[in-house]
Amino acid sequence: MARRSPPQLPASRRGVVSFRWKLIFGAISASLCALALLSIHYHRQSRPIPSLSAARSRIPLQKYSGDRPKMAFLFLARLDLPLDFLWDRFFKGGDERNLSIYVHSTPGFTFDEDTTRSHFFHNRQLKNSIEVVWGEASMIAAERLLLASALEDPSNQRFLLLSDSCVPLYDFGYIYTYLMSSPKSFLDSFLDTKDQRYTMKMFPVIPKEKWRKGSQWISLIRSHAEVIVNDDTVFPVFQKFCKRSLPLDPTKKWLYLKHRRHNCIPDEHYVQTLLTMRGLESEMERRTVTYTTWNLLAKKAEAKSWHPLTFTSDNSGAKEIEEIKKINHVYYETEYRTEWCRANSKPVPCFLFARKFTRGAAMRLLSEGLVESSTDTTTTS
Repeated sequence: MARRSPPQLPASRRGVVSFRWKLIFGAISASLCALALLSIHYHRQSRPIPSLSAARSRIPLQKYSGDRPKMAFLFLARLDLPLDFLWDRFFKGGDERNLSIYVHSTPGFTFDEDTTRSHFFHNRQLKNSIEVVWGEASMIAAERLLLASALEDPSNQRFLLLSDSCVPLYDFGYIYTYLMSSPKSFLDSFLDTKDQRYTMKMFPVIPKEKWRKGSQWISLIRSHAEVIVNDDTVFPVFQKFCKRSLPLDPTKKWLYLKHRRHNCIPDEHYVQTLLTMRGLESEMERRTVTYTTWNLLAKKAEAKSWHPLTFTSDNSGAKEIEEIKKINHVYYETEYRTEWCRANSKPVPCFLFARKFTRGAAMRLLSEGLVESSTDTTTTS
């Protein structure tokens, strides 16, 4: 039996169907083009945190063979440096060939005769600085930019991250000898058993057993600074999951729940976790050299606040400073660990710097000569 051919539409009907399909395909194409344009516009407006791949290619990774290694002072500033007059005196007490200075400030801010009282900071701001938001990955992005800039100078062998409210507790020579005599980084790092900032969404890139916490204010050897700047696996995880949560408003709870993101406070976890994951804990003195006190506030209700004690002209005299200088160990309650402070296997005071100091407190330190080395302090020389 012969097979029947399928029925054919009249020529006029076929023309109508073809025209309809053309309209449909045209609408789809127009929609795709519009989405593409919107995507381009969005990415231009969102200003993502810049990659360090370009900076990484300029970083000299060779070992330093010179005889004048430098300490790189990396200042993370909100805008200007209100304690520049104290740092000016500090840097004048050292050899300029042994130090370098880098400042991350608000994009567009320039350190010159109009904005700083110290020539040491003139034009020391990063040209590629970014807007920094506390509690988000932009904080550690700024730290990485500082480290990347400092690593371009092969003479820089120690890297000190400091805030705009930090002050030195000793003179330049003492701090230089203290840090240069040790082959290790000074990095506050501990396991917090009560921590709720880790999320399993970070796994498997960041295993929970490698999650660490510690002070943001670090002192690094060069190889550890290179690890941080060259990291392209752990940092993206912090970018993705470390977001500030919206404040909980009982009248808008649904909005809070809809937009809530996990807030892991990246500056208290990133460096510690990364170096632990790289198996470098044996190359650390697991403590910070920058003193902060969180439990000396007058009111018990404020003792657990997010903000540390502020030093003013009233509580920054010789007695208070000497008490800080006498501290020779740090106890980590969550690990039942006592960290006795050493540099190159020798007992030393734990802290070289302190924060948060007001202008009045810094002026008192300067006028009373409280940033000089103490004659009864064990040195590392």
